[in-house]
Amino acid sequence: MLEVDEVTARYGELTAVDDVSLTVEDGELFCLLGPSGCGKSTVLRTIAGFEQPASGRVSIRGTDVTDRPPHRRDCSIVFQDWALFPHKSVLENVAFGLKMQGVSTAERQERAREALDLVEIGSQAEAAPAELSGGQKQRVALARSLTVDPDLLLLDEPLSNLDRRLRESMQIELKDIQRRLETTMVYVTHDQNEAFTLADRLGVMNDGELVQVGDPATVYDDPGSRFIESFLGSTNFISCRVVAAEGQPILAAPFGVQFRAPIGGEPLAQGDTVVVSLRPERLRLGPGAEVATTAVEDGGVATDEVSVPCSVVETIRRGSSVRVRLSAEETNLFIEVPVGDGVDMTAGDTVALRWTAEDAVYFAETGERYR
Repeated sequence: MLEVDEVTARYGELTAVDDVSLTVEDGELFCLLGPSGCGKSTVLRTIAGFEQPASGRVSIRGTDVTDRPPHRRDCSIVFQDWALFPHKSVLENVAFGLKMQGVSTAERQERAREALDLVEIGSQAEAAPAELSGGQKQRVALARSLTVDPDLLLLDEPLSNLDRRLRESMQIELKDIQRRLETTMVYVTHDQNEAFTLADRLGVMNDGELVQVGDPATVYDDPGSRFIESFLGSTNFISCRVVAAEGQPILAAPFGVQFRAPIGGEPLAQGDTVVVSLRPERLRLGPGAEVATTAVEDGGVATDEVSVPCSVVETIRRGSSVRVRLSAEETNLFIEVPVGDGVDMTAGDTVALRWTAEDAVYFAETGERYR
């Protein structure tokens, strides 16, 4: 459906998008995810035709549209601020695109009402935008884009102005609409949870570059760099020293434990630093007050199970979970546990933090992933 081929976009001397290539399949919901200022909205505006790339091309259904104006690309866009006409009714706003296409009054009103019913706001057809809530305005903007039946629907953080509860509800509804209509969508967001809720596939951007593409589970479980690991949720990063580099390297953590890391083929030397990421959901708590390393084997790969005594710093209730902040010889760590687990800890308690070396992710100091 969509091909972005080696697109670079500049604003004066600033390179906002650097050699980005991606494809989106027919009927797919593809999310562009990244921090503010990373270039994701510029990619979207380039696809829509609002920005002209310095180099590269954009194709929709196999047709090069790089030099075409927005209204000749058979795509529609929903903006962050919804961009509704304040002096027009809801129905007139939704029918506006059809009017510009020369559709008759009767047909455009019928199609506009169908689109409003689809997003469950048909009862507000005669209302003015000023009379609507944020969630209702978002539905109107979505209906306006859907009513022209675009090949490609582009959405630029359309839910970011909504409160958390409504935003989460609208994510589910939007995904349901996309599945029913089988509309191809490219969705820009800086919210990891939103991307994981919506996306069939996602592309992570940083500093104008597309750094990894894949389905959400793969990108989360198999990050290509330390940036992706840190951006896609909370984790514990620990700087460890290589104490033996032959075969599987042995790492020494700053809190006194040594363990074999299941990585190989890397040009490591004794004394090098390896940054270890421990996701909180892969950690376990239990009794114990001694540093321990136990050899285990997972699928024929030798690795180690680690147990480290920690002091509880504090527990923080976070809705249905509890974040437990820990200290292991001045190294700060944390773990998330369900409230229902009945964890009863107070500051100063000693617990054992446990994990398997196979469950950690390993990075060079410069951010590259070790495998």
